[in-house]
Amino acid sequence: MYEYRKLTPEQKAELIKERWNKGYPIHSPPHLVKDKYFYLLTAACYEHKHHMHSESRRQQLLNMIFDKCGSSKNQPSNTQTVTTDFIADVNDQNSAQALTTNLTICAWVVLPNHYHLLVHVVNFDILSELFRKIHGVTARQWNLEENVTKRKIWYRWSDRAIRSERHYYTTINYIHYNPVKHGFAKSPYDWVESSVHWYLQTQGRQWLRDCWIQYPVKDYGSTWDNF
Repeated sequence: MYEYRKLTPEQKAELIKERWNKGYPIHSPPHLVKDKYFYLLTAACYEHKHHMHSESRRQQLLNMIFDKCGSSKNQPSNTQTVTTDFIADVNDQNSAQALTTNLTICAWVVLPNHYHLLVHVVNFDILSELFRKIHGVTARQWNLEENVTKRKIWYRWSDRAIRSERHYYTTINYIHYNPVKHGFAKSPYDWVESSVHWYLQTQGRQWLRDCWIQYPVKDYGSTWDNF
């Protein structure tokens, strides 16, 4: 994420030229895929600092995400397959919601310095504005709470398109395992700001165990989730 700072002036100039020739924004991560149904969205605090160090802040962020982006409540109760029929059902069932939010949250986790969302997106183009609003409000409030001015709280968000049923359920497992991966908890069930509790309530512990066995995380995220 911060490798750019380590480059020489010549390397920086070459990188900017390459991005410009490809039509990418000069510094922002390119969002290359915009026609998929599901995405893993990730946002991190600037320089990996733990600005969400308390449960209250993490819950505040979650509340704002659900308020601005939508809800998981309309997700079908039977989520054991992600097929074309399933995607069509999601579109049909959430059509009224999509008119206002364009997005359904399928899984989530909020850690002290970053968070992940697995979402079903109707209109990809709304995401930048949603993140801008959420991050703008939280940054201003947290800076006021600590009597700090002009401190940068958030780094840019990124997206990864979900390309298959296996990718979808592995992503759910990865999200739920994230607090353990980063050393914040010994068990996924110990972390409050996670959808593992929602799945536990709606699907049951055996479903979560079966999902974990069938779709192991392995080295998922090893090259990019280094927070």
